[in-house]
Amino acid sequence: MIEHRLIEKMLAVIAREAARIRSSSGMIDPLFIDTAVDFVRTYADRTHHGKEEDILFKDLARKPLRESDSSVMAELVEEHRQAREKVRALVSAKERFQKGDKEAVQDIASIMEWLVDFYPRHIRKEDKDFFPRTESYFDKNELDAMLSDFRDFDAKMIHEKYEKLMESLETRAV
Repeated sequence: MIEHRLIEKMLAVIAREAARIRSSSGMIDPLFIDTAVDFVRTYADRTHHGKEEDILFKDLARKPLRESDSSVMAELVEEHRQAREKVRALVSAKERFQKGDKEAVQDIASIMEWLVDFYPRHIRKEDKDFFPRTESYFDKNELDAMLSDFRDFDAKMIHEKYEKLMESLETRAV
């Protein structure tokens, strides 16, 4: 849940930028879009959602979950998929804008606003409902092991990010 607080800070910045875009007659800062996309993809999705999907949800899937908890977990996975799709759409809209498509400005602002609206609801569902309820499925040793797995997951992220960067740069240079 600690990671949610940083995501919320970024959402506030994205909200300000979306409002600036709406009030500035279509002035887009492509570098900001790239930075926001990198944050959402790397931190919110790959790091945060990755730990949920690759560790927590897999561990929960081995437990005899109440139907309501199983249903919420499926909703969360679907919401992660929706967020990924919106980020891909944001990248596409930015690329269209850079090629001269002025209609893309509205798409960029709308997608940013969607993210700003979506994530607080998603975070609330996890923080107030799902995480506290599902923690009871684990004993202290299991929770400690999961926290250790989370730390290991985080330790690998920086290497994964920059290995992918180098692969893309090497491929581009060929």
